[in-house]
Amino acid sequence: CTVILTRLATRDLHKPISILFCNLAVSDLFTSFSGFWISMLFITNPDITIFGSRDMLAPYALYTTSILSTIYNLVSIGVERYLAVAESMRTRFRVARSHSIAVVFINWLLAFSLGCLPLLGWHCLQAGRSTSVLYSPFCVSYLVFVTLPNVVVAFLVPLFTYLRIIIILRKRKLRMQACGQATGTYRSAETQVARTSISIWLLALVSYAPFFAGVIFDATNRRCHTDLYPGVYIFRNCTAILITITCLGNPLLYTLRLRELGAKLKALRCLSAKRVRACAI
Repeated sequence: CTVILTRLATRDLHKPISILFCNLAVSDLFTSFSGFWISMLFITNPDITIFGSRDMLAPYALYTTSILSTIYNLVSIGVERYLAVAESMRTRFRVARSHSIAVVFINWLLAFSLGCLPLLGWHCLQAGRSTSVLYSPFCVSYLVFVTLPNVVVAFLVPLFTYLRIIIILRKRKLRMQACGQATGTYRSAETQVARTSISIWLLALVSYAPFFAGVIFDATNRRCHTDLYPGVYIFRNCTAILITITCLGNPLLYTLRLRELGAKLKALRCLSAKRVRACAI
């Protein structure tokens, strides 16, 4: 919410990347909200989160949609950064604000299309053989269908984009060194991109790899719910906590730096104080 408010209250949304940053915050907000919804269902009726129920379809669908939207936003941010760095090499195409808005719309459309498939009938409320053990009443086939391609996209596309950014910056630095010019800016930019990309990879690996492992376990498991209780469900809850940590880490990595956040919040307070004084006068 802090990311969304500060982005809307400042002029940062004039930049295409800021639209993607704000949309990433919205996706993280939806993930947190759906996770809170599932937690409340677990507190009021723990059995439906273990054995599955029709009441779990809507919160799980929203949870899946928000996670998919977050993944697509991260991929879009990586692609946008690559195009921005390579802009001088490709002067015919420039990322505009309209492009970012179109990407946001496509991301949500794709996320809702895939995330709401269980609400449209792809669930296992009647058939018990292919029911997911961890995420009943989802079907194992649906989880595999959604997880495998998105995991590949989430890991390979950022890898390509950030590596290309580092390569481009290094080539420009070498070119400027050959011309006898200073290269401190490119050296610092290369270091910052490398640190950011490593942080992105570590955060994605720590948060989404256990969820992917749980889906693989679902696909290969042949035992019933009671045989796996409570250890497997503790693991499932830990994966949910890690995904929530990702929602907290994304603003720090992509949208906010602590000093910039403090400066923007201070500017907002000063702006509100000036408005109060003006109204009083």
